[in-house]
Amino acid sequence: MRFTSWLSAASLAALAWAKKDTPSSAEPEGEVKSIALRTHTLVQPYLDSDMQSRWYDFGGDTIIRTDSYIRLTSDRPSQAGWIFSRVPLTATNWEVEVEFKISGKNQLFGDGFAMWITKERATPGPVFGHADNFNGLGIFFDTYKNNRPGVVFPYIMAMFGDGNTRYDKESDGKNAELAGCSARGIRNAQVPTKLKLTYFQDKSLKLELQYKAEDEWTRCFETNEPPAMPQISYLGFSAETGELSDNHDIISIRARNLYVAPKSAKAATGKEEAPKVFQLQEAQPGRFLVRVLA
Repeated sequence: MRFTSWLSAASLAALAWAKKDTPSSAEPEGEVKSIALRTHTLVQPYLDSDMQSRWYDFGGDTIIRTDSYIRLTSDRPSQAGWIFSRVPLTATNWEVEVEFKISGKNQLFGDGFAMWITKERATPGPVFGHADNFNGLGIFFDTYKNNRPGVVFPYIMAMFGDGNTRYDKESDGKNAELAGCSARGIRNAQVPTKLKLTYFQDKSLKLELQYKAEDEWTRCFETNEPPAMPQISYLGFSAETGELSDNHDIISIRARNLYVAPKSAKAATGKEEAPKVFQLQEAQPGRFLVRVLA
């Protein structure tokens, strides 16, 4: 096969440059790659020299200890605190990994904390310290059992809010549960406790937990038909205590944009792609005749 085309000297130079910088092998199809999202990442010391965070706002009873934790609530009754990203989470596919800690000295404790991917931000309310009738995703780490017979607590559940559906605290959200799991031992755990929430638009939503052993992830749930996230949504966390209480701490937040590497020609056919041979001839000053010989 012969292919003939006219190229300017500038175009030819660009072609040569692109050819030079093309990697020898493409990433295999299906391999998930990630890019850190610093706009939604929060690690020690949490604050800058002006005692502010560039990417997050804090409110309520939240306490920041720069060498240790962000404490949404202390082990005291009637507290509520929150942190929320200042900019929307615009990635189509993403993963958020959070180290947290639920702890306290009492045998009776509550109420829990929540992770949010919602249209609303920094809006206090009755749902683990956040507003009800929200738009988007809430992940609830519920440590106090109100009325769910047969369910072991602490219980972790996902709810997708449409702006009209309320969270029914009396039934611990059973009416609107998208998915969930029990996680006995996640409070006062002997190892660092972590969550990892992974979302691929229109494909999957998965929550994994680390609380039994270090580097051992337990799948809480996975759904292959996740609701669509609001086009503008913020990442946040909140917690509340009532008559019963606990410390609810966020240790670190690491967010990543996910993408799937393209499939190489070799992977698609099982064969090496034959190299193309170019024949160049200067037909006019600054213009070249390019023939691809195959």
